[in-house]
Amino acid sequence: MPAPAQSGLGNEKAFALHERCGAAAYGLDREQFAAILRDIQRKYLPLASPDEAADFCGALRLEELALARACAAGNERAWQDFISRYRHKLHAMALHITRDAAHASELADSLFADLYGVNTRDGVRHSKLVFYTARGSLEGWLRTVLAQEFINRYRKQKRVVSLDEQTEEGAQFIAPHPEPVIASDARLEAATDEALAELSSEDRYVLAAYHLDGRTLAEIARVLGLHESSVSRRLDRVTTTLRKRILACLRERGMSHAQAKEALETDVRDVQLDLRARLAQDSGAKAFPGGKVSAQDAGTDGSHV
Repeated sequence: MPAPAQSGLGNEKAFALHERCGAAAYGLDREQFAAILRDIQRKYLPLASPDEAADFCGALRLEELALARACAAGNERAWQDFISRYRHKLHAMALHITRDAAHASELADSLFADLYGVNTRDGVRHSKLVFYTARGSLEGWLRTVLAQEFINRYRKQKRVVSLDEQTEEGAQFIAPHPEPVIASDARLEAATDEALAELSSEDRYVLAAYHLDGRTLAEIARVLGLHESSVSRRLDRVTTTLRKRILACLRERGMSHAQAKEALETDVRDVQLDLRARLAQDSGAKAFPGGKVSAQDAGTDGSHV
């Protein structure tokens, strides 16, 4: 019986990429870097052949990946390089978002603490930089994480102020009766989840900010430092791509083209999706508290998925 065909990134290709990006200078050996590359490849291209896996990994921002993961591991040289490259940029991004020097300094310093891994669990330091997957630039990823942290703080402050004001006015808060959940085809939820996972962190942020958080295009553009028209085009592109990818995922799960199109017409109120957690992926920050929500809670303006 012939041996099964090899799949995924092979050692030879992984070691060559390790040499190419200079990861050894930051204390990452070949096996460690190969494991990091394989984790990323399996996440986004799980069924890739060796050549496809090599092409995928070769297109990643390998030098920035090595820097980020070495920082997450606590390598001192990596942190020195990271600080020299990104500290001033982070403060400039924070100032652009907050429009206030004091708040900008607080926001940027807070993110630096999360990146360094000040918070520990079970005595182990945890850095958000382990969520960087090098599919886009490290600077763009940092901008997205910073924007999510800013919105997270804004939402928390707004919620606290709103509740305080209502309490002072004597408002009584009664737990709402939950609406009955109508079962939907699990393949639609799985296909949507898979398609969302394939998006870049910035694309997920744009979708979350617009559909989940109710931000305007102008607000999103200001946070990301882009023109409003660029955000609008990006939102249209991501939405179109996402719909096509969901259709393809449904076909892969055994649906005919007609069945897949019919599934996409499902009323969003009948579908339970972990949108908040999925759209916050790669940032390591739950920018949209609340965990699992229904598509109705996502604030979409239509009645279909």
